[in-house]
Amino acid sequence: MRIGMVLEYDGTDYRGWQIQPGLPTIQGALERALETIIGAPVRVEAAGRTDAGVHARGQVAAFTIGRDVDLRALQRGLNALCGPDIVVRRLATVGDDFDPRRHARSRTYEYRICNAPWPSPFARRHAWHVHRPLDTAAMREACATLIGEHDFSSFQAADCDADHPVRRVDESEIDVLGEELTYRITATAFLRHMVRSIAGTLVEVGLGERSAAEFAALLAARDRRLGGPTAPSHGLCLTRVVYDGVFAAWP
Repeated sequence: MRIGMVLEYDGTDYRGWQIQPGLPTIQGALERALETIIGAPVRVEAAGRTDAGVHARGQVAAFTIGRDVDLRALQRGLNALCGPDIVVRRLATVGDDFDPRRHARSRTYEYRICNAPWPSPFARRHAWHVHRPLDTAAMREACATLIGEHDFSSFQAADCDADHPVRRVDESEIDVLGEELTYRITATAFLRHMVRSIAGTLVEVGLGERSAAEFAALLAARDRRLGGPTAPSHGLCLTRVVYDGVFAAWP
């Protein structure tokens, strides 16, 4: 029986998705809970291996067990055992060949910035505080240049193990609500630290430290050394993963 799940989690106190001996991870917490319920080790695979401190509202994962179970009872058990930071929003049976990573058509991430003179205690775990005013018009002009298929080497971490740096971006935009700025990007897939590197460089544009034209030139340069800083992990959230067929995730 193969089961897919949609997860929400606050990644603040975790060392990312992927299991690491002796360290708290999202995958580790789920696998311990499943082993307690099922009575045997269960491997959980995810659509994206979020880094330490990164959150999710629409992470998709899947696992296989050797017997039929009541999905509602399983969901209750997982939510009781995983603690308040991890919530299973949805469980569904999927095909035996369902791979949450390879079968995903697109993923959406959001990066939040608290743009105010003083930080908010309510945003400190989920938004990067930038106290200087940001030029959102310039940031919107810059991020629009990412639409389409590009080589994203300028926004790729040095230790990224992707086969190639080319990705197709279908959405790249900025919303502003009061003092909160949200950068949203949808792509076929992402490179390691890609969204955080883009966000850090967009903040440089917003602060007037580089222009929108220079941002576009950076993309064309395909050189990470020319880019801006990697934004802090706590502002990043995986919000949606889209699939063909009956199994799809919503925020």
